[in-house]
Amino acid sequence: MSWEPSILVFCCNWCSYTGADAAGISRYQYPPNVQIVRVMCSGRVDPGFVLRAFHKGADGVLVTGCHLGDCHYQTGNLQAEKRVEMLKVLLDQLGIQSDRLGLEWISAAEGQRFASVITDFVSKVRGLGPLNGGEGL
Repeated sequence: MSWEPSILVFCCNWCSYTGADAAGISRYQYPPNVQIVRVMCSGRVDPGFVLRAFHKGADGVLVTGCHLGDCHYQTGNLQAEKRVEMLKVLLDQLGIQSDRLGLEWISAAEGQRFASVITDFVSKVRGLGPLNGGEGL
């Protein structure tokens, strides 16, 4: 049996979570080894949530939200962008490849894009291999 990465995806309630729903309704296929966490806004994804996900064994974390300029909370996605940039630097300092953390903007109407983004991210993390032998931080 080959190894498959454990992926946690934070989805904003208004756009990317609805995009995930559209992917399901349209039966677009994407890898089943993702767990989706619905948050009201990508800007509400605390850096501690991401670090905890890696600590608990996630091999990759993806933050998704509304396209820039379309945030239902005006600047939440801009906050998310700054936090992810900061987290990538921190992950590198901790010895975790920053490519294990991703950020994507997906609208409610982009079900096919959601499936494609998930498939690509899982493939990228699969190429990186297990994080610390699958034992978390």
